Amino acid sequence: MIPGAIEGSAQEAGPVKVWDPLVRIFHWSLVLAFFGAYALGEDGGTLHQALGYTVLGLIAVRLVWGVVGTPHARFAGFVPAPGRLMAYAKDVVARREARHLGHNPAGAVMIIALLLALTGIGVTGWLQTTDAFWGSEALEDLHEGLVNATLALIGLHVAGVIFSSLRHRENLVRAMFTGRKRAAGGHESTTSRARH
Repeated sequence: MIPGAIEGSAQEAGPVKVWDPLVRIFHWSLVLAFFGAYALGEDGGTLHQALGYTVLGLIAVRLVWGVVGTPHARFAGFVPAPGRLMAYAKDVVARREARHLGHNPAGAVMIIALLLALTGIGVTGWLQTTDAFWGSEALEDLHEGLVNATLALIGLHVAGVIFSSLRHRENLVRAMFTGRKRAAGGHESTTSRARH
């Protein structure tokens, strides 16, 4: 049995709350702020900068919530150890991966990668407004490179959401709006208790 998996007999009736309001507001606000700043580009001026600072502010709130928030929001509850990530990857390839009520290990790693990339974008953007780095082509190239890397990560994230939604017959996009998912049952993991 997979660590943290719940036997089918323990299945609960109806949907259960998984994503709290702060996690959902953070997620969709981050999407809007990033793509707003991206659409405006360098010509967006102060609005582009304001959206960049909004991204950094949202990440700061999420980092705090990742320590003190609800169980599925806490980093300690979903960030996997390397061995657990590799085991999950092998299970995906073998088409036997468990459904996770919270983040699966691959999704958890994607969240960390996106948070790091977005932080890098915000910090390099801010540095370009300082006297020390004003007009720095190297920093501008790094900023643009991080944006492109983030777009690639977003593409992988969306592909992963579609893949998991189809594999486990669950609309994960809707879950990020409603905060609710199908109750745990069968060959599934709660992730909040299965950190190895």
